[in-house]
Amino acid sequence: MGAFFTLSTSAAVILLVIPGGLCVEIIGGDEVKPHSRPFMTLIIRNKTEVTCGGALIKPNWVLTAAHCPLDNSKDEVVLGAHSIKRKEKEKQVFKIAKLIRHPCYWPDRLDHDLMLLQLNRRAKLNKAVKPIRLPTSVDDPKPGTVCRVAGWGQTQNNLRKPSETLREVNVTIISRETCNSAKYYGNKPTITDRMICAGSEKGKRDSCRGDSGGPLICKNVMRGITSFGKKNKCGAIGAPAVYTRLTKEYVQWIKKTIGGDL
Repeated sequence: MGAFFTLSTSAAVILLVIPGGLCVEIIGGDEVKPHSRPFMTLIIRNKTEVTCGGALIKPNWVLTAAHCPLDNSKDEVVLGAHSIKRKEKEKQVFKIAKLIRHPCYWPDRLDHDLMLLQLNRRAKLNKAVKPIRLPTSVDDPKPGTVCRVAGWGQTQNNLRKPSETLREVNVTIISRETCNSAKYYGNKPTITDRMICAGSEKGKRDSCRGDSGGPLICKNVMRGITSFGKKNKCGAIGAPAVYTRLTKEYVQWIKKTIGGDL
């Protein structure tokens, strides 16, 4: 998901988007059964250029990553999608009425990387379009926990092309101590308790460019938002992706911002 977004913290770190539209696909995963992830959100420009992913959390609200280069005058939010290009009766297309980045979003440190999108109308809920619940408990997923992440992103490094269909992969939680070690990120940037590190110690299973904003789901509970990874290292040993963790403070901010119960 064109040119990479690079950050002052480290030239080796990228946000998992591709400016201009193309996102990266899931590494080492599989295509999901069509419309079986009804909360998954596809954000596109010019009808087919993938900008980011996201999660529907209320009929007119989507949760995604703050670093996604969105333009509410150009981007469209698609619910009920499996294919990017094919016409599907399940698809519902929306404009972005409002985008709200977390007030503490700090791009240089990749911190507080979450954003809310208000849709221009409420979605019609059905089997193919259904919100995902935010966690009622905000436990920190333990290292070794197997989680899953989905998206329309790149399936291979250096392949500037999104997946045509929705894919998903299992990833394993890696401790922050390990993730901050020299073998992994070496504290550039520091993986904080507001972040989750997940991938595979043997590599080959990962999210990648274009999967930004999609949900990280552990034991059927949304625990994070796809945020960043190492440049050209998707699925490589020592280069797991990093996710914004849904902490108590973040969940409170989300509820306060969108109003009402979820």
